[in-house]
Amino acid sequence: MNILWFFPTAGDGHYLGTTEGSRTSDIHYLKQIAHGLDYLGYDGALLPTGSNCEDSWVIASALASVTNRLKFLIALRPGVMSPTLSARMASTFDQMSNGRLMLNIVTGGDPVEQATYGNYLSHDKRYELTDEFLTIWRDVMEGKKVDYKGEHVDVTGAYIPSPPVQKPYPPLYFGGSSPAGKEVGAKHADVYLLWGEPPAVIKTKIDEMKEKAASEGRDIRFGIRLHVIVRESEDEAWESADKLIKHVNDDTIKAFQDKFASFDSTAQKTQSNLHSGTKDRGALEIAPNLWAGIGLAREGAGTALVGSPEIVADRLKEYKELGIDTFILSGYPHLEEAYTFAELVFPHIQKERSKR
Repeated sequence: MNILWFFPTAGDGHYLGTTEGSRTSDIHYLKQIAHGLDYLGYDGALLPTGSNCEDSWVIASALASVTNRLKFLIALRPGVMSPTLSARMASTFDQMSNGRLMLNIVTGGDPVEQATYGNYLSHDKRYELTDEFLTIWRDVMEGKKVDYKGEHVDVTGAYIPSPPVQKPYPPLYFGGSSPAGKEVGAKHADVYLLWGEPPAVIKTKIDEMKEKAASEGRDIRFGIRLHVIVRESEDEAWESADKLIKHVNDDTIKAFQDKFASFDSTAQKTQSNLHSGTKDRGALEIAPNLWAGIGLAREGAGTALVGSPEIVADRLKEYKELGIDTFILSGYPHLEEAYTFAELVFPHIQKERSKR
């Protein structure tokens, strides 16, 4: 198991759907999280990207200088960034951090946000661009000088002055749930990312992507993005889950659903459909200890594992048995919950982590 955490670069807090108990994610707070993750033994952390987040490259560069072993999962944005410039940034960061870079390929699932960057391509066309971008990017990172003329990207003599530490390049993480996204993932991803769903659904998706990758002559690994709510007892954990959404009301839920309606992301639609728009615990527990309450008032990954340390460890092991080896986790507030998860759950999964 590779256990990663999450940097809340859009803000943090004790509750969803309200500013009460909120916390600004300034550099001082993010450094506290980074120091904690480095000290606790997390393998890395994801820096999100989006219109509500601070820039992930700038923040990761600042945090890399105050950590020793923590790796940083940073976004590459086809259609927003140049593949040549992105390759130079990635190679430089990998060198300066001594091989602590991982890359999250984000094609984008919100046409409104894409338009702010000047990208007006349709959903499938964005994935065509992503394919061209990664074709150039991978060749450049391997030390090749690239001439490429595609439908969306055109470069002449693209190269980087020096190679990255990791060979052939830092690992590429990718999540795309649509048919177009799956094709790009099978062709380019080192780690294919999924958002939390019931284990049976995850198994089906893993089996499908293994087959698609094999058709490209490739093997890929798998990761999952989940929130966690862990307490000493299961009852305490469920009480904390209920408390997290205590300020979420019908108007809040509707506002988020209205926002998601404009997205063309298949993964976001799937996450939104996991809950019934109610705060009822019975309806939100979509599999044993898998709770869809986060998705009531948060875009992106909307499910959490809720339970005692033993229960949550067992649920993680269930996903591992299906083929998941990377877990990108988070909790509210992220500083305290990083400590809580490490102190309560790490002892129960040390054997799995030592097999890396």
